[in-house]
Amino acid sequence: MPLYRSINLLHFHSPKTRSFGNCSASQFINHNQVIPVPYAVTSLPLSLSQPPKFGRERFRPITASVTPTQSPITASSSFRGKNPKEINVLVLGSTGYIGKFVVKELVSRGFNVIAIARERSGIKGRNSKEDTLTELNGANVWFSDVTNLDVLEKSLENLGLPIDVVVSCLASRSGGVKDSWKIDYQATKNSLVAGRNRGASHFVLLSAICVQKPLLEFQRAKLKFEAELMKEAEEDDGFTYSIVRPTAFFKSLGGQVELVKDGKPYVMFGDGKLCACKPISEQDLASFIADCMLEEDKINQILPIGGPGKALTPLEQGELLFRLAGREPKFLKVPIGIMDFAIGLLDFLVKIFPSLEDAAEFGKIGRYYAAESMLLLDPETGEYSAEKTPSYGKDTLEEFFDRVLREGMAGQELGEQTIF
Repeated sequence: MPLYRSINLLHFHSPKTRSFGNCSASQFINHNQVIPVPYAVTSLPLSLSQPPKFGRERFRPITASVTPTQSPITASSSFRGKNPKEINVLVLGSTGYIGKFVVKELVSRGFNVIAIARERSGIKGRNSKEDTLTELNGANVWFSDVTNLDVLEKSLENLGLPIDVVVSCLASRSGGVKDSWKIDYQATKNSLVAGRNRGASHFVLLSAICVQKPLLEFQRAKLKFEAELMKEAEEDDGFTYSIVRPTAFFKSLGGQVELVKDGKPYVMFGDGKLCACKPISEQDLASFIADCMLEEDKINQILPIGGPGKALTPLEQGELLFRLAGREPKFLKVPIGIMDFAIGLLDFLVKIFPSLEDAAEFGKIGRYYAAESMLLLDPETGEYSAEKTPSYGKDTLEEFFDRVLREGMAGQELGEQTIF
């Protein structure tokens, strides 16, 4: 699930539900090409139990064994002393918005990348296996099912290689209740178990900065896995992790570019100053994740990360967009109470019509991103802090807006993840 849904036009898209109308704001070098070897497996259904309750003590370890069920293959725990071409990196979520950039970045740095993908990937499964092989050129692509541990382990067994590092870029596509627990928790845990069984001694998790204040199901699911990942490292000195919590993605803030370009008003909640973010580009985030392979200062750390420059409110984002478009600023201010009313109504209706569960959750997601900043939550003050949110990279939101105004949003679709 994208980490920040710029408060743009609200379109709740889900395989089950669509609701709501308006909300506001908002070469690679192939050093070490490995011949793609597809491995096709039939997707099997995953049976999930009821999502567990999750309390607010987010860093308290949650007991759940990830002990290998069979004798694990041993990979050298001293992989950090190897050349990148000798380090086997397993990437899950490799065809996702961030995952595909992570694969390209790791390949460009010379790592031996093993990318796990679905037989039909992309938005609504529109990409074929051939499309995936082309997109992930330079990686060893294997087709499997991350939601089924047995299938995933069989795929890795057929691969026949030990794993040094696992990188999980898995995220729920819809943010729905069941899908969040299926992907953000269970599938991600499957990647940990399968990787450990193949000798992995380091795990890089792409999480989200918004889990600091968990009010949504996908946040609770991510936090549960984070806790289990940290517990695993506590119990095994030879195992380490890096948890990456990025802020906003550029494309999440681009939903109103075409509207502004066409002379329509920029929509925002309240006065447009309810929240702020330090957005980061996909390329810069992929580079930061790749840094987590070998840099020792990122071992066993939770790593919030944003892009360069100052934090921007929706109002400032709109002003920037109007300036670049050469148009007079026009804003449509929407009272945040409208979202509260809609959520209250949906919460009532879901008691009568359980099938509206995801619609109610999507409403809460919209409300969350309308009012909560994607910045570091300072534990000392309980307030979001732009100054304490680390910056990384060189790409700026202004450059992104300027490019989208000229070239459009092609290739930037959120698909089922679209909320604004």
